[in-house]
Amino acid sequence: MAPSETARRHTRDDVARTALRLLDDVGLPDLTMRRLAAALDVQPSALYHHFPNKQALLADLADRIVAGRPPVSSSGNWAADVRASASALRDSLLAYRDGAEVVSSTLSMGLGADAALDRLASAIAGGGFDEATTRQAATALLHFVLGHVSHEQQRLQYDSIGVTVEGGPDASASAFSFGVDLLVDGLRARARVGAAR
Repeated sequence: MAPSETARRHTRDDVARTALRLLDDVGLPDLTMRRLAAALDVQPSALYHHFPNKQALLADLADRIVAGRPPVSSSGNWAADVRASASALRDSLLAYRDGAEVVSSTLSMGLGADAALDRLASAIAGGGFDEATTRQAATALLHFVLGHVSHEQQRLQYDSIGVTVEGGPDASASAFSFGVDLLVDGLRARARVGAAR
């Protein structure tokens, strides 16, 4: 099928939505352009009309995953906003199999999912921190969220195939909240030290 025929038959959105469904079905390692093309009943080369390569497709998927939850509205309490933003990002990542890995890999290549960092930075900035502190804290929090959710998703996959891992670290919501609170408390302490100087 010629690319022009594919363009009429499938939109970029169709391709991305099908890729997200496949991601849930088979996971990131088995999400190939060939498999995606088969799901859309087109030749693999037809996909390049919408996405120049797999990395561009994954960047689009990362953006869609992060956008799964709307940005948290400011409550006037920056610490509560940071917690809510981190929790919303966690929920967005958990909504898709390997969601954390997709977002993490695209970020490491400098592609897609900028909204994740921007939303966390916006919440942290509500505490009156300077721009450098805000971006560094948002980056640290983003790395924590991605790492924690990646671990959660690995545990979920092990559980789904009946593998029980004893004695591993707790990947529950309470452990996640504890980690976010550590960062928030550290920022508060940093602000107190700065104010005392």
